[in-house]
Amino acid sequence: MKRILNEQFGINAIKVERLSGLDNANYLVETLTEKYIFKTYPYFQDALSLVDAENNALLFLQNEGQRNIQIPIPSKNQSYTALVNIDGQECICRMLSYLEGKFLVEVPHSKKLFQSFGKFLAQLDLKLQQFTDFRITARKLKWDIQYLSLSKKHLDNIPKNKDRSIVHYYFKQYDENVLPFIPELRTAIIHNDANEWNVLVAQEEVSGIIDFGDMSHTFLINELAIAITYACYDKENPLEWASILLKSYHETLPVQEIELEVLYYLIAARLCISVCISANSRAKKGGNEYAFVSEKNAWQMLYRWLAINPSAAENCFREAAGFPAKNPPPVEKIIGKRNKHMSSVLSVSYDKPIYMKGAAFQYMYDAYGNTFLDAYNNIPHVGHSHPKVVEAGQRQMAKLNTNTRYLYDSLNEYAEKLLSKFPDSLNKVYFVNSGSAATDLALRMANGHSGNEKIMVLEHGYHGNTRAAIDVSYYKFNNSKGSGKKEHILVAPIPDTYRGKYTKDDGSAGKSYAEEAIELIENSDTPIGTFISETIIGCGGQVPLGKGYLKHLYPAIRKQGGVCIIDEVQTGFGRMGHYYWAYEAQEVVPDMVILGKPMANGHPMGAVVCTSEISASFEKGVEFFSSFGGNPVSCAIALSVLEVIEEENLQDNAKIVGDYYKSLLQALQNKYPCIGDVRGSGLYLGVEIVKDYSMDPDTGLAHCIKNELRNRHILISTDGPYDSVLKTKPPLQFSKEDASKTVEQIEDILKSHYKNKEV
Repeated sequence: MKRILNEQFGINAIKVERLSGLDNANYLVETLTEKYIFKTYPYFQDALSLVDAENNALLFLQNEGQRNIQIPIPSKNQSYTALVNIDGQECICRMLSYLEGKFLVEVPHSKKLFQSFGKFLAQLDLKLQQFTDFRITARKLKWDIQYLSLSKKHLDNIPKNKDRSIVHYYFKQYDENVLPFIPELRTAIIHNDANEWNVLVAQEEVSGIIDFGDMSHTFLINELAIAITYACYDKENPLEWASILLKSYHETLPVQEIELEVLYYLIAARLCISVCISANSRAKKGGNEYAFVSEKNAWQMLYRWLAINPSAAENCFREAAGFPAKNPPPVEKIIGKRNKHMSSVLSVSYDKPIYMKGAAFQYMYDAYGNTFLDAYNNIPHVGHSHPKVVEAGQRQMAKLNTNTRYLYDSLNEYAEKLLSKFPDSLNKVYFVNSGSAATDLALRMANGHSGNEKIMVLEHGYHGNTRAAIDVSYYKFNNSKGSGKKEHILVAPIPDTYRGKYTKDDGSAGKSYAEEAIELIENSDTPIGTFISETIIGCGGQVPLGKGYLKHLYPAIRKQGGVCIIDEVQTGFGRMGHYYWAYEAQEVVPDMVILGKPMANGHPMGAVVCTSEISASFEKGVEFFSSFGGNPVSCAIALSVLEVIEEENLQDNAKIVGDYYKSLLQALQNKYPCIGDVRGSGLYLGVEIVKDYSMDPDTGLAHCIKNELRNRHILISTDGPYDSVLKTKPPLQFSKEDASKTVEQIEDILKSHYKNKEV
């Protein structure tokens, strides 16, 4: 190497030290009086052309008075590049001056430093706006944010499924929130890599920048996006630091409003490019370690970024640049508009209703910049806006959507995949649009099969909003405003081991409750044609059926020729953690299963799964047809949900996180006498709030906890006969950290409650 330096550049080196580099080899060269940076690249004609372009840019900047950049050193023949043979390989080489200073990553960060950084970049970009080079303009670089799509091929190299889904989510957000505005974004040649290892600092100010090898003709705002990404990705409050940098940049080179609208997504895109390239390097086994230097921080910021409401980020950026915030209309106006067109019978959640604008995985974003941790909504089963689910719907919608009178693959594919989750006896499926429609159909089928109209239901059960569903929903017909119990309905007591008369959940309580129900059956004037129940009574306050209850009751129903229907609308698809279907905990196999809500992650879809015998009975009647039930789009979306549950091990996550969540709540129960019971399984839990040291429900405190959590941006609900049970059933992406945060806030609310009681 010393010989090459002497032959090509006339430099007598006393020390040559190999430095880090991603796609090329870099060396620190020392003579008796000077230091240089020697760079080599594998020879390709395109590479030689781009190195020449980079040299031209550095020379241009030098002529423009830029003194804090490296200067190309000419070779003996006055060329700024040379071709040399290194270890038998033809290489391009060049020599650059050496810049003193510590790297940005090596020094403490301060407001003053970030102000200097913003100003420095703006001054650099102002000069570069005057520079043109067709070779840089023509390049298509994987690190250039405008070519984010180049990184999509590396998605599968990301080892963790959850990580991969978040990156995939931001790919889709880029398509939605950046691509439409590309014609309006300013473009220029920019440095394109102001990362923590390329920015030099001296005395709390940026003293220089190195490595112009990623120069690109791209969106001007990308310069800031990249700088913010690397300067802020180890910060707990990245927006605060980003604002300092942006404000300083804007004071020298004003940004435009449209650029601020997309900045949040550009930062996310750069993070995605970084982790994709790192994943690809790892997949190659033995990839350059330099590719991994920022990986941990990039993932950390990507998860933090997800918890930031995009509207909050944009308004933060607007404030930094001196633009007025975007203020949506007050929630009262939105409520007024809703009430103008909708009936007040459609209730809203919380004392202060929430005006939602977006959501991602376990987060929901309101219109005012707040991010809510969703510990409540079980319909987005695999997470709000899950990219695989969204993409499945978009792709199929663009291809074909029709009805089941035609043949198409997605119907058969989904039916086969869904039925594989059930025992062999449950081998027929009917698709509809909702859990309510599924209840309606199941009751009709059961009645036709058994020939008896009598239906047994459980106290506090809820099965849907159709007329037939309300007839079997104690929660609805027994309401003070309800229509009352119909003559063909027989109500059995809820087998509640907390509030009921049998409380030992060792199997004895379930058996005793079943014996009472069997006595009701035996005393009935007519045989029971149908028995319908949930395994955990949601509207009853998340009450699990006593252990073994269905195991003892089902034979009595079937002895009369009755059909046993289980409602898995809220509890199915792995939510229980320990079981894929909640009925499995009862050691039974039902005759029919009702599905809905999370089946297609919020897309309206429901189903009835039944035995061949019941299906055969139904086939003797008139044709069944649902205009939208089982359509190609619904089937594609629902199939993607099953795939995500498997790929991301969400049933295991429900078990692990659910057990942890429940243990935290039980620990809280041991400390606060207002918590009467903690029950449920997986990510389907209920917390009964009572008056201290009693069984009396404390509806007021339950509502206080629910609404105060909402004010602290955590969503749960209340339910039960007295609306005194905290109900939590989050998307299955919910993490241990999310569980801890929720329980910590509940405890903080309870501390305030007891402190106020003492006062």
